[in-house]
Amino acid sequence: MLLAAGAAGVAQADIYSFVDSAGVTHFTNVPVDGRYRLLLATPPEEQQGAAQPEKWLAKSAQFDSFIDQAARSHAVRPELVRAVIVVESAFNPNAVSNRGAMGLMQLRPATARRYGAANAFDPEQNIRAGVHYLRDLLTRYGNNLELTLAAYNAGEDAVERYGHSIPPFAETQHYVPTVLRIYRSLLSQQRPG
Repeated sequence: MLLAAGAAGVAQADIYSFVDSAGVTHFTNVPVDGRYRLLLATPPEEQQGAAQPEKWLAKSAQFDSFIDQAARSHAVRPELVRAVIVVESAFNPNAVSNRGAMGLMQLRPATARRYGAANAFDPEQNIRAGVHYLRDLLTRYGNNLELTLAAYNAGEDAVERYGHSIPPFAETQHYVPTVLRIYRSLLSQQRPG
């Protein structure tokens, strides 16, 4: 699941969802099917107030211990993990993308297996595997967050194919700045101590 940019050149990230007849929740940033309904609207950067990150954090509360443990274990900022989860699944552990990515961090089946998530819908396994993957990408790209997020979204092969840069895919072009904006917003909300 990915977020789209808003009109007039201002980055806006809205999440749409619907639940199908099998009870599976689907997410998109481009609601091409009439069943999709707006789930999470993100205002443009200029209008984003302090309350928005608090809403995301409230949704994440039930997963905080898994996020914090995996982040500590793999030396990844928990705010980055939360930002990725906001964009990937809006904290829905049962999310499935149209490409078969699953769970909170939207792991593809091969990635889930590679990082030991036998059940990608299990929040603890999903977060642990997703954070481990983020750590490997951060290491591979010298802690360059833009390339790390581009690879998380589009795959490492795409980043390499486009000269070690963000691939020119519309969804990736929107994904990277959206995650970074949320990440920075979460960092700014961090309490001292």
